[in-house]
Amino acid sequence: MAVKNYQELIVWQKAMEATALIYQIVKKLPKEELFALSSQMRRAAVSIPSNIAEGQARNSTKEFIQFLSVARGSKAELETQLLLCEKVNYLARTDILEAINLLQEVEKMLVALIKTLTNAR
Repeated sequence: MAVKNYQELIVWQKAMEATALIYQIVKKLPKEELFALSSQMRRAAVSIPSNIAEGQARNSTKEFIQFLSVARGSKAELETQLLLCEKVNYLARTDILEAINLLQEVEKMLVALIKTLTNAR
């Protein structure tokens, strides 16, 4: 794979876009969730592009795949937290729909990249 820098990866760019969106969404949560759910959501969101970047910076395809898998896990965690916010009436479906769609796009890209890297080994 001829990527010189993680910032060239479209999946990283999309994950950064999703993270910025999550930072806007959590501002809508009740203040009592500031140090609980909103903090957890920000950490999960930041974990996605961070793991993509760290994995790409490693010298091994095996490690890159492992970090991409961690990013997938963080995506699932974050999506679950968004759905929970809807379920407990902190956020409406309209508040989370764009983020859910973007996260699903990131998921598809992560799966495709993992498959490509696995087949290239």
